[in-house]
Parts: sequence; structure tokens; C-alpha cells
Amino acid sequence: MKKYVLLFFSLCFISIGFSQETAKSFSLKEAINYALKNNYNAKTAQNNVRAAKEKQWETTTIGLPKINAKVDYQNWLKQQVSLLPAAAFDNTKSVIDVVNDYFDGPVRNTKPVVTPEGFIPLRFGTKQNINASVTLTQLLFDGSYIVGLQSAKTYLNISKQAQEKTALTIREAVINAYGNVLIAEKTVVILESNLKILEKNLADTKKIFKNGFSEEEDVEQLQITLTTVKSQLNKTKRLKDIAYKMLNIAMGNSIDETIQLTDDLDTLILENLDLGLLTKNFSVANHIDYKIAENNKEGNRLLVLLEKSKALPSLSAFVNYGYMANSDTFTFFDSNQQWYNSSLFGVSLNIPIFSSFERRAKARQAKFEYENATFQLDEVKEQLNLKVVAAKSDYKFSVEQYQAAKQNLELAQRIEKKHRVKFFEGVSTSFQLAQAQNQLYTQQQNYVQSMLDVIAKKAALDNALNIPIK
Repeated sequence: MKKYVLLFFSLCFISIGFSQETAKSFSLKEAINYALKNNYNAKTAQNNVRAAKEKQWETTTIGLPKINAKVDYQNWLKQQVSLLPAAAFDNTKSVIDVVNDYFDGPVRNTKPVVTPEGFIPLRFGTKQNINASVTLTQLLFDGSYIVGLQSAKTYLNISKQAQEKTALTIREAVINAYGNVLIAEKTVVILESNLKILEKNLADTKKIFKNGFSEEEDVEQLQITLTTVKSQLNKTKRLKDIAYKMLNIAMGNSIDETIQLTDDLDTLILENLDLGLLTKNFSVANHIDYKIAENNKEGNRLLVLLEKSKALPSLSAFVNYGYMANSDTFTFFDSNQQWYNSSLFGVSLNIPIFSSFERRAKARQAKFEYENATFQLDEVKEQLNLKVVAAKSDYKFSVEQYQAAKQNLELAQRIEKKHRVKFFEGVSTSFQLAQAQNQLYTQQQNYVQSMLDVIAKKAALDNALNIPIK
């Protein structure tokens, strides 16, 4: 029994050690690169590109030779009857001979077999037959096919650009999610430090109150502050768990995946303080959104050409070769079965003449859509320029807010420390100390939030400037 207990605990320790070893660690750059491969949207965009390539090949094959084989087997369960005019036969004997040849048995009388209407019922052909053929078809000319090839290429470019756009969106999402986790962790550390100081202050105040050197209100005021900080700490811990789950989703992991972050908030702030971006030149023609709008315009131009091409003639050709066999019984695999071959060559020319102005109406609709795409391209250009201006302004403001919050935090820390000393010296009241503490906590929250804003606004500016992923 002792041996089994030792084995059980050994397996538990091995399992714990293995789970710790498999916990993945990520810097911000590693998290972005991981997400670009494993994010759900990234995988979807990759599949869309692959599908577009297959679509391009599918369109190309329309103009390539095609070979199809066909085998038809027919078995008349009850053969079809045809009626022949009785006047077509010279005498009764010939009629009887014909009937005997095609019915199952001889006729029962020798009278002429003539229907009241003057027709003779006959069955022609055999009960079973097989027809096997191979056909080669080739498109010689079709205006819509030429336009289709160009459209397939444009569609592939749109899919690739959508993938690039998705990658930029994923980068921004991971940066924000990564920053949220670090902010939550730093907030927890700050609140735990505040809580530790408050617990010490409350304990000291209670001792002073017991000795008669303090009022009960001072103890109660500190208890209120302590309860508030505890509640905020519990809330932040829950938010931290949610932040980790959101980061996992952004990276393409299960929400319960255990990960560790190797970058700290201070390092990220230094990396994201780049005021040189405020003077960086912006080329709207190179922006991914502008390229997508350009491709949209090109796609609508091709639709105009497609509608116009439908007024052109189309030409195709085919070659057919086949064998046919007939029998009253299934003897098609016998060596003495007779097969008859045939071959056919043909050319088909389709010339559109008059469509009651349907083609003209569709062509005009396509033209209007093309003009709308041109307007949208001009609008996108102006929107992107405005987006860059706004993103630079937001980023500059976030940096200024961070610097101001950092200074205010230092001042709030000194003020709170002075009031704490004065409080225990009996010079300051508990209400004044609570005010100083609340002011400190507010500045701590503002400081942490300003750090997150710098990271988020920098990511938004990178996207607005279309800075490539490194």
C-alpha cells in the first residue's frame, strides 16, 4: 500500500512539473507573431487567399480543353411500338412475315394484320444497347472569358490585401490585449501595496485609540478606505483573469490557456514613446485601405467590360468519337459482339443579335457602380489623411497625459506621505488623510491608464500610417 501511495504522489509531482514546463512565455513581439499564425481571423484570411488561387485556376480552365467520357446503357423492359401504314406492304404474306419477325410468336391466323385505322404495330431495334463515347471540347473565343481571367487576378489581389489588413488588425488587438494584462497586473501590485500600508495604519490607529490619543472617527475613516481598496483589489483581480482570456482569444488560444508575459509595462512604455512618428510622412497610395478601394474600383471596371463583352460572339468546337452495340440479351462482353464506331466534329458560333436592350441596361448599371467606386476611392483618400491627423493628435495627447500623470503621481505620493506623518503626529485629521489617500489612488489610476493609452494610441497610429509588421 505504501508503494502505491508513493507512486501516486510521484505521478502528481510529475504532472505538476510537466504543466509548469509547458506554460508558454511571450514577449509582445512573440505574441504578435504567434497570433499572426494562430488567430482565427488570420487562419480564415489565409484560407481565403488559397480559395482565391483555386478560383483563379478554375476560371483559367474554362478556356482549356476538356475531355468527357460517357456510357449509356438501355434496356427496354417493354419495347416501344411504332405504327406503319398497311398500304406500304404489297401482300398479306409480307405483312405476316414482318409481324412474325418482331413479335414474340407467330400470329394465330393468316388474315392480314391491319388495324381499323389502317396501321400495322411493329417494334424496331433490339431490347438492349450500349453507347460509349469520348468528347473533346475547346473554347475558341469568348469575350467574357478574357474579362473573367482579369477578374480572377483582381479577386486574388483583394484576398491578399484583406489578409494584410487582417494582420494589421490582429497586431493592434494583441498590443491592446497584452497592454491590458500588464495594466491589470500593475494595478494589482499598486492596490496590494496600498492595502498593506492601510492595514498598518489602521492597526497603529487602533492602538493609539485604545491609549486615548485618537478618536474613534479616525479608526472608522481608515476602515472605510481599507474596505474600498479591498473591493477594488478583488475587482481588479477578476479583470486580470478576463484580460488574460481576451489575450488568449486575440492570439488564437483557448481562453483557459496558461501563458506568461515576459515584457513589463515600463519597457513597453519606453518602446512606444516615439515622437518621431508625429513628423513621419504619409503616403496614402501605399495604405492598405486605399489599395483595397483601388481594387474595388478595378473590379467594377471589369464588370463594365464583362457586360459589354456579352454583345460579342462566342466560338467553340468539339470532337466526338464513340462505339455502339445492340443485342436482345446482355452479350456486350462476348468476343463475338458486334460494335459500330462513329465520330463527329463540330463548331458552334453564338452571335447575340437583339436582347430587348437588356445588355444595355446591365452595362449602364455596371457603369454607375464603377462611378460610385471612383467616388468611394476619393472619399477613402480623404478619410485616411484625416485619420492620420487624428491619430497623431491622439498619440501626442496620450504622451502628454502620461507625462502629466507621472508628475502628478509623484506629487500625490509626497502629499499623502506628509499627511500620514502629520496624522500620526496629531497635526492632521483623519478626514484630511483620507482626502490625500483618495487623491493618491486617483493619480495612481490615472497614471496606469495613461500608460495604456500611450500603448493603444501608438498601435492606432502605426495602423493609420500603415507601418508594416516587423
